[in-house]
Amino acid sequence: MNLSVIAAFTIILVVLAVGEFVSTKTKAFIPSVFVSAVLFLIGFWTFMPKDLIARGSFETPIVTMSMYLLLVHMGTLMSLRELLAQWRSVIVSIGGIVGICLMTMTIGRLLFGMQTAVVATPPLTGGVVASILMAKGATDKGLPALAVLATCMYVMQGFVGYPISAFCLKKEAKRVLGVYKNGDKKVKLEKSATSTQVNVQKKKLIPPLSKEYQTPYVILLKLGFVGFLASKISPIVHVNQFVICLILGVIFCEIGFLEEKALNKANAFGFLMTVLMGYIFANLSQATPAMLKQILVPLFGIIILGVIGMFIASLVLGKLLGFSKEMAFASTLTALYGFPADYILTNEAIKSVCKSDDEVEYVTEDMLPKMLVSGFATVTIASVIIAGIFVKLL
Repeated sequence: MNLSVIAAFTIILVVLAVGEFVSTKTKAFIPSVFVSAVLFLIGFWTFMPKDLIARGSFETPIVTMSMYLLLVHMGTLMSLRELLAQWRSVIVSIGGIVGICLMTMTIGRLLFGMQTAVVATPPLTGGVVASILMAKGATDKGLPALAVLATCMYVMQGFVGYPISAFCLKKEAKRVLGVYKNGDKKVKLEKSATSTQVNVQKKKLIPPLSKEYQTPYVILLKLGFVGFLASKISPIVHVNQFVICLILGVIFCEIGFLEEKALNKANAFGFLMTVLMGYIFANLSQATPAMLKQILVPLFGIIILGVIGMFIASLVLGKLLGFSKEMAFASTLTALYGFPADYILTNEAIKSVCKSDDEVEYVTEDMLPKMLVSGFATVTIASVIIAGIFVKLL
């Protein structure tokens, strides 16, 4: 099939848009990535050319650039105050990541082999960046089946995480509502840093640019500069350049060189995420029915082992830190989907059990900060660091 660049681009966006539509209609119960992955598989097996993603300009140069900018941007989303205020949530959620790694790299390695466990673990601990890093690492090593496994792991993990999280969050909402109804309305609940501190203007080392100079060109220039620094520091410290991007993003935002939510202010976040989402499905062009049959057992085996590891870690840490077992398990499960699913699932659980606005407010103040911070700690921070380490083990 002879497709122009704009025709290929349009077909890719049609598939992504259909995935979003289905996800919205089902309130994220059916993940958009799952729908898009199925449509791409059917397309690649029928009428889509194998190089459709490349023809649509979703190729390595722009994808690599997007990852640099997005990882630095993720650092600008971090509020150290929020992380400190929710330190227990961070410990519980990171503990869940440790539980995943312990299970997959011991039992998973014995059952499915070292390379399979190494490739599958980082996508299970986080989101799209970890999946792309491991898929690229597997492709570079001449392991196409494992590259497809990394993509499928990212696509399928939400199907396990969504229903279990919904169940845990609903039980936790009922528990917190019970505290409220029993008259203990003065119980000290952890307040969301976003609601109590968002308006506090912290004085920074570098004063912000005036609004007229905060243009897309200037913001992207600064993000690119920080990404360039990361690329130079990475070989010196022997740490993956994308991990360095995240760290430098935090540092340069704290001192005032970078704006908070930088890519959003540059009106570029949506496009760069579209680039990543289009690219991640490129590996599916190599997937044949026989290959999918080959990876099916390790795919679900690794997911099950990972969830068991999270459950054990959440039980231990939750008890030590004063979390209910449902809240602790839900916090660790954010690794399987992150934002915005953590926000959506929490709000839906709360609204399903609360009747009045006061009840909703009380329960939300207790549950939502924990889930948001947990999702940020697992998907945005831990998964990128783990992918940077694991890709060197291939």
